[in-house]
Amino acid sequence: MNTLDFDKKPEDTRIVVAMSGGVDSSVVAGILKREGYDVLGITLQLYDHGAAVHRAGSCCAGQDIDDARRVCETLGIPHYVLDYEARFRETVINPFAEAYAMGETPVPCVACNQTVKFADLLATAQELGADALATGHYIRSRLNPVPGHPNRRALYRPIDSDRDQSWFLFATTQEQIDYLRFPLGGLSKAETRELAEEMGLVVAQKADSQDICFVPQGKYTDIINKLKPNAALVGDIVHLDGRVLGRHDGIVHYTIGQRRGIGVATGEPLYVVHLDARGRRVIVGPREALETHRVYLRDMNWLGDNALLDDAIGGFSCFAKVRSTRPPGEAVLYADDRGIYVDLAVGEAGVAPGQACVLYSAPGADARVYGGGFIERSERSADAEAALKALLQNKVAA
Repeated sequence: MNTLDFDKKPEDTRIVVAMSGGVDSSVVAGILKREGYDVLGITLQLYDHGAAVHRAGSCCAGQDIDDARRVCETLGIPHYVLDYEARFRETVINPFAEAYAMGETPVPCVACNQTVKFADLLATAQELGADALATGHYIRSRLNPVPGHPNRRALYRPIDSDRDQSWFLFATTQEQIDYLRFPLGGLSKAETRELAEEMGLVVAQKADSQDICFVPQGKYTDIINKLKPNAALVGDIVHLDGRVLGRHDGIVHYTIGQRRGIGVATGEPLYVVHLDARGRRVIVGPREALETHRVYLRDMNWLGDNALLDDAIGGFSCFAKVRSTRPPGEAVLYADDRGIYVDLAVGEAGVAPGQACVLYSAPGADARVYGGGFIERSERSADAEAALKALLQNKVAA
């Protein structure tokens, strides 16, 4: 086996590297080229928003494409640029705006990996005769054979927990995992930059890309207001107990769990506990009204060795993350007539519909990724649930 688990020589193994123009994917291309693989670099033109092209931390636009080209010239590998702007707008940007308008908190990086990178680009790599598609994500995969599938792979958290990107990759299908390779999973970010310097890559000290790469100046509300103007309609700020406390300029300016900048002062700390898109209401309450111990999931992607129902029908003990920056906490996954849901041992505050809930085998760096789903709804304390239900049942004047 070579270093990518193919039973042939590196020079006989063609690898397409998804190159964003950043240091991580550039080092992946450099590592594989140095090991003797037949490497092709592909960069996707995803968007062009003028100012965003020149903004530090943007991705796959303007300077980034030029940087990817220069890296490929340094490494002596072919480089191709594919125009995916229309596809990216259709599958990532538009759904992002629609979700925010509905009061959700979407994760566009997951949508991009699901559609553009690990579906469309992966298909292109296969058409080019590549044995695998390699990316600069910090996550690990290794062989996990089962009867009838000797090349089946499983995902694991990376060595560098500060760079862990497994939360953004939970929706990767088993078929995609078997085709993908992640050479940086065993490296720290510092080691990656050292390799870039050693290889003489122009991007060695380039700033990391931001999560929402397509938002000019980091103002996501500008994108939403342009694509979904109704999301900016004014409405009431309402307390859980029914009191109208003030007015807001659009629910897109608020997120679940927000405390600062709500726009009302009552002498008590208030948090956004629900966004009522239909009634154009921002519902606020005390911190304890945010505490969530159960989340219901949709669009579940299960990566366990058995079928989801076989594992979860009686409760599947695992560890869950509902935020990319939080460590996994103890949880139990269930699948029954109530749906697919996760009970969290320690309550989480600020859990919002549209966020991801990702499941792991353990809390540490060697934990296996069991997949996960998007949060459809969450359950708070009985008192908070009852108050919210009563409030939402009250019709709002147009």
